[in-house]
Amino acid sequence: MRGVVGIAGYVLREAASRKFILAFLLGVTGVLVTVALSLRIEVVDGALAASRLFGKVVSRDIVAVDVALRPVFMAAASLVFYGGILFGIVACSDFAPSLLSPGRVEHLLALPLRRWHLLAGTFLGVMTLALAGSVYGSLGLVLIFGVKTGYWTAGPLIAALLACVSFAAVYAVMLTTATLVRSPALCAAMGGLTLVLGVVAGYRANIAPFIEEGPMRAVFRGGTLVLPRLSALASASMDLAASVPLTVDSLAMLLAGVFVFGLGVLTLGFWWFEGKDY
Repeated sequence: MRGVVGIAGYVLREAASRKFILAFLLGVTGVLVTVALSLRIEVVDGALAASRLFGKVVSRDIVAVDVALRPVFMAAASLVFYGGILFGIVACSDFAPSLLSPGRVEHLLALPLRRWHLLAGTFLGVMTLALAGSVYGSLGLVLIFGVKTGYWTAGPLIAALLACVSFAAVYAVMLTTATLVRSPALCAAMGGLTLVLGVVAGYRANIAPFIEEGPMRAVFRGGTLVLPRLSALASASMDLAASVPLTVDSLAMLLAGVFVFGLGVLTLGFWWFEGKDY
């Protein structure tokens, strides 16, 4: 495990040296600070009496705080889910290709490390980075609204964790792609394709009737059956963030599907990498 942790630390150090990721963190911090300073909420006996943004009245309707904040938390969860995955695809697309580049991979393999240590460490480092970023943004939102309204909920944090689980499946495809072709552009493209297909898989029951009955519909149903239902998981994260009943049938089954997909893709990547000659 020391080798895995060592590679993960290397990935995190490389990420810290990138101005792009630093700019992202500063941007999230700037948004949180702006919201904290510009938003004024008046709460009376657990109800939202009025709210002002940049000094302008947004609402004077008296509504329970938890009900009034539901659209905000759902929008934040959606932004964290899809925005976080898209940013992760772009920002992390060249970690694995860089680690497996000619010269560097031979040097790493000369160290007392097994080949699977390189892939597992890269995956661990990227997921640590993703977890830290999503928790940072969601926790900041929880603190801001908790202090201003007195309403505390762990929903946004849970939504952030679900976003990380989804990104794990997407990055598993990107990491496996890097073992086949050391191209950051191709890794990013495969990550984006996995995200799109995951969204389609979440709506497979709604899309299937529009496909002509026969072999094509059977192929569509079979193909989307093995894909992670990312859009369904996004809906679940929005429901949890807003503390409303889940609209999905089974959250456990969704998570199990994402886990099995990611593990299967990673296993394929590990197997291929073990057989390569450097």
